[in-house]
Amino acid sequence: MSKKIYFVIPCYNESEVLYETSKRLNIKVTSLIDKGLITEESRIVFVDDGSKDNTWGIIRELTKSNCLFSGIKLSRNRGHQNALLAGLMTVKDLCDAVISLDADLQDDIDIIDQFIEKFVNESCDVVYGVRNDRTTDTRFKRYTAQLFYKMMEFLGADIVYNHADYRLMSRRALEALSTYKEVNLFLRGIVPLIGYKSDIVYYERHERFAGESKYPLKKMLAFALEGVTSLSVKPLRMVTLFGGIIFFISLFPLVYSLIQWMRGSVVQGWTTLILSIWTLGGIQILCIGVVGEYIGKIYLETKERPKFIIDEFIHNKN
Repeated sequence: MSKKIYFVIPCYNESEVLYETSKRLNIKVTSLIDKGLITEESRIVFVDDGSKDNTWGIIRELTKSNCLFSGIKLSRNRGHQNALLAGLMTVKDLCDAVISLDADLQDDIDIIDQFIEKFVNESCDVVYGVRNDRTTDTRFKRYTAQLFYKMMEFLGADIVYNHADYRLMSRRALEALSTYKEVNLFLRGIVPLIGYKSDIVYYERHERFAGESKYPLKKMLAFALEGVTSLSVKPLRMVTLFGGIIFFISLFPLVYSLIQWMRGSVVQGWTTLILSIWTLGGIQILCIGVVGEYIGKIYLETKERPKFIIDEFIHNKN
């Protein structure tokens, strides 16, 4: 039985790639309809995340020229994760399942057939697209990505290795996702927490055919910090453990100093004193920073501000 599948694609300043992306997706979705894997009511939904270029103009043009395309415009830039969530939550009641992917189509769309087959034939509520390898990445990005996944695993986060946001989610899984209310979003870590039946499809990631990456080093580091602090409290426990270790070590020089004082052979240790002050001061500031990061997140969560506001939704029903 054919399923109604929606494809959600977050976009931020993607005017250079949208025509080619829409062309490829149109061909792919049309072929899936012809094969009977999905219904004619399936749609490709572009989410404009407050782009500064002509992204929304192109999306409007696509929706007018082809009924397969729909568009969502956010009132302002909210970041990739919030834009993706906006698309998922907007269409979750309109389809049987949603497949999310990036606008640059570095993710191989030829494996979409396998996504749908696992959803239909194996009753998987979540299907993750996982990269076979990272040979297309620079050496620096490859090593930092591996470090990130290993760090997340060490901190106890349930995250799928080498998976970004290329996945299929059933309506049931999307309903479960909607119950997660946190403002600090890290969907790669939240989705596995849902717990429904899932599976993996492996693929090779392509080179970006136009435009620039929307995740430079600064954003990658911010994203990694968001993931760590959103999914685990282990950094706080590590701070406590580290403080305990430093306190234990400090007992030895304390005992030594008392013994020397009682023996009357006190030596002025200016260098040692200065080094101790700077070292312990730096550790304290670092620990305060870690605690402050969590307090900041609590502050944002208690405000309960909306994660996104939709300015316009162009939906082609026919």
